[in-house]
Amino acid sequence: MRSTKFSYLAFFICLVYIGFCGFVSEQVYPRLGIVSGLAQDSLAYASGFKMISESVPKMLSPALTDDQFRANVIKVKAAKCKVLTCNLFYPASIKIAGPEVDEAKVLTYTETVLSRAQQAGIKFIVLGSLGARSIPADYNVVKAKSDFISLGKKLAQIAGKYKVTILLENLETTETNFITSLKSAAEIVREIDHPNFRLNADIFHMMREGESPNEIIVAGTLIAFSEVAEKQNRSLPGVMGDDFKPYLRALHKINYNGFIFMEGSIKNATVEMPLAFKYLSAQIAEVYSEKKAD
Repeated sequence: MRSTKFSYLAFFICLVYIGFCGFVSEQVYPRLGIVSGLAQDSLAYASGFKMISESVPKMLSPALTDDQFRANVIKVKAAKCKVLTCNLFYPASIKIAGPEVDEAKVLTYTETVLSRAQQAGIKFIVLGSLGARSIPADYNVVKAKSDFISLGKKLAQIAGKYKVTILLENLETTETNFITSLKSAAEIVREIDHPNFRLNADIFHMMREGESPNEIIVAGTLIAFSEVAEKQNRSLPGVMGDDFKPYLRALHKINYNGFIFMEGSIKNATVEMPLAFKYLSAQIAEVYSEKKAD
């Protein structure tokens, strides 16, 4: 009888241990999502993804009527994948950097978008907005940075109010002339110094700009999100076979276990989306199983 009780106890301990290990594993490995929109929700889910990204103009924009927004919320809640983020934050007509910034207009717009994000359960808003943040070629970059930091602190307060996190994305010089490296984006996020205004480490843009993975290590805990695509054609991971491991190792070194979203051009979704999930999952598993270099 004692032996039987011992066997049951041992079995129970094994179950707890397996569950605990599974929990730890889930915490250690970054979680994958894709910028595909609700139109491809079912395919994304079938491909292995549990999270997708939509856009502010489609889902949250003040240009949408209340009825249109409520219809969007119903779609978000019915989706198989969690709609975790929205991108395309500010249209080019609402300047957030340079001499033409209308701060009152920016803050009013931001208030509506982030209020709606909270209502829809969307946790992150990616701040790329290449047109809105571009500055005149002859404009004082130091002033642009200082003014943007001042505005960013106000945006962060609104984000905190609605429990949403704004993610500043590093772009590339072919898209904009302001904040074109992870290093420069990190400097701004560090100055804003608010938990609801964090850094999106876009690996695709880093590769396009020839930026070292070491900048991820320097940015460290400022990073709350990451995006990726292949360098040449902005294709999904696996299409061209790009090696992301140097950047993944940098994320691993800073103990990053957040989200990595694929944002690329998709030509054949039924083939490329499941391929991308498997391909990047394999590279993450390989890197995150390695012993960290000192």
